[in-house]
Amino acid sequence: MSAILPPTICRLPPAKFGLVAGWGRFPIVIAEALKAQGCRTYCVALIDHADPVLEQVCDDVQWTGVAKLGKAIGYLARNGVRQATLAGKVFKVRLFQRRAWLKHLPDWRCIRTFWPHFVATKKDRKDDTLLQAIVEAFAEDGITLCPATDYAPELLVKFGQLTKQGPSPAQRKDIEFGWQLAKEMGRLDIGQSVVVKDRACLAVEAIEGTDECITRAGQLCPSGGFTVVKVAKPQQDMRFDVPTIGMKTLETMVAAGARMLVVETGKTILVDQPQFIEFANRQKLIVVSLDNPATAAQIITAA
Repeated sequence: MSAILPPTICRLPPAKFGLVAGWGRFPIVIAEALKAQGCRTYCVALIDHADPVLEQVCDDVQWTGVAKLGKAIGYLARNGVRQATLAGKVFKVRLFQRRAWLKHLPDWRCIRTFWPHFVATKKDRKDDTLLQAIVEAFAEDGITLCPATDYAPELLVKFGQLTKQGPSPAQRKDIEFGWQLAKEMGRLDIGQSVVVKDRACLAVEAIEGTDECITRAGQLCPSGGFTVVKVAKPQQDMRFDVPTIGMKTLETMVAAGARMLVVETGKTILVDQPQFIEFANRQKLIVVSLDNPATAAQIITAA
């Protein structure tokens, strides 16, 4: 894992700032936070991922494909951007679709960056490996990638029971069981989430993402009532691939029959928290944020 940059480099937003925006609400929230802090924000909006609303929030937007790495770096460099951040989901599974390279038409910078991973096969294609390659590519042009949460720290979930209902003694056992599994999956850089019930593992997240993992668990366990545990990797780099939850997570849980969501305190991004908690309470879901599974017995209401 790459080292986290010193706080003095990233936590004071400069006059110009770059935002590479993927799917979801998270990039919009970060753009709004940067605007509130007086930054002039230059946004690289990924086609088929980013929300057009970004055009109303950012000072300038460049739409580009996910494989146009050179175009993205060049755009920020030409506008004098020296610090940027990554925000939002990129659907990695699309890279494994048939004729993906022809569909996305990577530019020369992208080919050069990912040649060792996809052509020469000298390096693996784990999330951290590919994202670190992107960090290094931006750095070659003098652009430092920083953690998005440095500019909106309020998005990181605080410790406690977020919903009216909390876990039962049996569910606390599932928390401990699932937490250990999820941390090990994260250490191996496979995924961040596992789904468990009665201390049995129903599903493990890999390339498909958390929502598909939850959906698969619902298909395998039609009786429902299971627990979703989503945690940061032990080697988590807060510049990228930070665990993120939102309304879509809860909607998927309800559709699949899940009962409880467990996340890691201070290392999980929660977007639109008031609406999130209101929906979870209405659906009688349990959501808790812990710093380790042993604290499940001492959780206090935070909502």
